[in-house]
Amino acid sequence: MKQFERATKERLIRYAKINTRSDINSDTVPSTKCQLDLSHLLVEELKALGMSQVYFNEENAFVTATLPANIEEEVPTIGFIAHVDTADFPSENVQPQVFKKYDGSDLVLNERMSMRVADFPQLMNYLGQDLITTDGTTLLGADDKAGIAEIMTAMEYLIQHPEIPHGDLRVAFGPDEEIGRGADRFDVKAFNADFAYTMDGGPVGELQYESFNAAAVDLEITGVSVHPGTAKDQMINAITVMNDFIQALPPREVPEHTDGREGFYLVTNCQGEIGQACVSLIIRDHDKNKFLERCRFVEDLIETINDGYDQPPIRYELYDQYYNMEEILRRDMTPLDVAVRAMEKIGITPNLDPIRGGTDGSKLSFMGLPTPNIFAGGENYHGPYEFVSTQAMALATQVIIEIVQEVTHQK
Repeated sequence: MKQFERATKERLIRYAKINTRSDINSDTVPSTKCQLDLSHLLVEELKALGMSQVYFNEENAFVTATLPANIEEEVPTIGFIAHVDTADFPSENVQPQVFKKYDGSDLVLNERMSMRVADFPQLMNYLGQDLITTDGTTLLGADDKAGIAEIMTAMEYLIQHPEIPHGDLRVAFGPDEEIGRGADRFDVKAFNADFAYTMDGGPVGELQYESFNAAAVDLEITGVSVHPGTAKDQMINAITVMNDFIQALPPREVPEHTDGREGFYLVTNCQGEIGQACVSLIIRDHDKNKFLERCRFVEDLIETINDGYDQPPIRYELYDQYYNMEEILRRDMTPLDVAVRAMEKIGITPNLDPIRGGTDGSKLSFMGLPTPNIFAGGENYHGPYEFVSTQAMALATQVIIEIVQEVTHQK
């Protein structure tokens, strides 16, 4: 356990210092060149560990590698996946700091900023543990560099302990998960795994096989801008049209008023002037039928607003982003059952609550690679209060190793 704590901590801190922020406004692959700095580092580290078939795919920016089987029996090939990019939050000059044997007090991130227990009561779950935090000016990047560190540490351990029997193991580290595009070009056939796991969850115990169904809507609103003194029956204020649309959305069906399996609408961006405005909206629901109803509601709302004008002011594009991976994983629960048994063997109670979001596994499952999501150990992702316990990362590393042994043992 101490060995895993030390190794994952050192790796996470090294990876966290590399800026890998993705950019939703970019159409390149990866969306930012800086992600390649970590990808190329991982290629060299995988080779140094002794992994085989280490490969960087220039078409999709994924790093893949194989730990060949050390047994003759046929067992399923398992994959472990994490993403290199971080969310849309300052990520340059990341300065991780370690609070050893956390004592339950507020964590002073810098002279002006603390992580207060009153605001983050979950800190009390980590008494006596070593916490890695930001310095309050950036995110940490444990999402998902903790996952990378855990996979790398598990592979290193298995290489150093050839007495542990295993089949072929595949790993992949990819770009742009945070902007929902990373898995789009993933080569599932070349990866050649029977099932996989993303190490991309939160606190210890998370094991997720249900995600949202997700869609996005982009509205472009064209107004008619004329002098306000002569505007009667001529002006169409795009800001007013934008406001009409936003105000017509169900006010309680938003993230701040929903939880569990409840879906929502979320306006993620809006801006405009009299002659032109735009709105970006996302739609989420775990239930496929309710998801489709939400999409129809938005389309009907736009049509209703447009019907009030001689020239419809709103043009829009509605497109699906990902689907609930439960639809696929329910067909064969083997990946989930294996992970549950692995966690229980090391004393972890699995938390199977649905994820209120998506992972690369949401897309990969529908691409033919069933992929539940396992905890990486971090909390408060995507902001300056992000932290992760070294003990939690060590447990995630143990889960990976136990999954490998569970598959081999079951066969």
